Amino acid sequence: MKALTTTALLEADTTSRVSLFGPTSGDEGFVSLRVEGEFVELSLIARPGTADALRTLARAAEEAAAVLDRIAETTPDGDA
Repeated sequence: MKALTTTALLEADTTSRVSLFGPTSGDEGFVSLRVEGEFVELSLIARPGTADALRTLARAAEEAAAVLDRIAETTPDGDA
Protein backbone atom coordinates (compact mmCIF):
# COMPACT_ATOMS: atom_id res chain seq x y z
CA MET A 1 0.00 0.00 0.00
CA LYS A 2 1.19 3.48 -0.72
CA ALA A 3 1.21 5.58 2.43
CA LEU A 4 -1.26 8.35 3.11
CA THR A 5 -2.61 9.37 6.47
CA THR A 6 -5.88 11.24 6.72
CA THR A 7 -8.75 11.60 9.14
CA ALA A 8 -12.44 11.85 8.39
CA LEU A 9 -15.44 11.53 10.67
CA LEU A 10 -17.96 8.89 9.63
CA GLU A 11 -21.52 10.15 10.00
CA ALA A 12 -24.77 8.21 9.98
CA ASP A 13 -25.38 9.20 6.34
CA THR A 14 -21.94 8.09 5.10
CA THR A 15 -22.34 5.93 2.01
CA SER A 16 -20.15 3.41 0.28
CA ARG A 17 -20.15 1.83 -3.15
CA VAL A 18 -18.11 -0.61 -5.15
CA SER A 19 -17.37 -0.09 -8.84
CA LEU A 20 -15.74 -2.58 -11.18
CA PHE A 21 -13.35 -1.33 -13.82
CA GLY A 22 -12.98 -4.36 -16.04
CA PRO A 23 -9.83 -5.50 -17.78
CA THR A 24 -8.71 -3.77 -20.94
CA SER A 25 -5.84 -4.55 -23.25
CA GLY A 26 -2.67 -4.18 -21.20
CA ASP A 27 -4.53 -3.68 -17.89
CA GLU A 28 -5.95 -6.34 -15.56
CA GLY A 29 -8.74 -4.11 -14.25
CA PHE A 30 -9.50 -3.09 -10.68
CA VAL A 31 -12.24 -2.45 -8.15
CA SER A 32 -12.88 0.92 -6.56
CA LEU A 33 -14.33 1.05 -3.05
CA ARG A 34 -15.66 4.54 -2.32
CA VAL A 35 -16.68 5.89 1.06
CA GLU A 36 -18.48 9.21 0.74
CA GLY A 37 -19.63 11.79 3.24
CA GLU A 38 -20.66 15.42 3.08
CA PHE A 39 -17.12 16.80 3.01
CA VAL A 40 -14.93 13.87 2.02
CA GLU A 41 -14.69 11.04 -0.46
CA LEU A 42 -12.23 8.21 0.04
CA SER A 43 -11.53 5.87 -2.83
CA LEU A 44 -9.57 2.65 -2.38
CA ILE A 45 -8.33 0.98 -5.56
CA ALA A 46 -7.80 -2.77 -5.41
CA ARG A 47 -6.25 -4.79 -8.20
CA PRO A 48 -6.48 -8.57 -8.64
CA GLY A 49 -4.38 -10.30 -6.00
CA THR A 50 -5.30 -7.82 -3.25
CA ALA A 51 -8.61 -9.36 -2.13
CA ASP A 52 -7.09 -10.48 1.17
CA ALA A 53 -6.21 -6.87 2.01
CA LEU A 54 -9.86 -5.89 1.47
CA ARG A 55 -11.02 -8.80 3.60
CA THR A 56 -8.69 -7.67 6.39
CA LEU A 57 -10.10 -4.14 6.12
CA ALA A 58 -13.65 -5.53 6.25
CA ARG A 59 -12.84 -7.55 9.39
CA ALA A 60 -11.37 -4.45 11.05
CA ALA A 61 -14.48 -2.44 10.13
CA GLU A 62 -16.74 -5.16 11.59
CA GLU A 63 -14.66 -5.17 14.78
CA ALA A 64 -14.89 -1.37 15.06
CA ALA A 65 -18.67 -1.52 14.52
CA ALA A 66 -19.01 -4.14 17.27
CA VAL A 67 -17.05 -1.93 19.67
CA LEU A 68 -19.31 1.01 18.83
CA ASP A 69 -22.36 -1.18 19.50
CA ARG A 70 -20.95 -2.10 22.92
CA ILE A 71 -20.25 1.55 23.71
CA ALA A 72 -23.81 2.50 22.76
CA GLU A 73 -25.18 -0.27 25.01
CA THR A 74 -23.25 1.01 28.01
CA THR A 75 -23.96 4.74 27.75
CA PRO A 76 -27.15 6.19 29.26
CA ASP A 77 -28.32 8.00 26.09
CA GLY A 78 -27.06 5.43 23.59
CA ASP A 79 -24.39 7.78 22.23
CA ALA A 80 -20.66 7.52 22.71
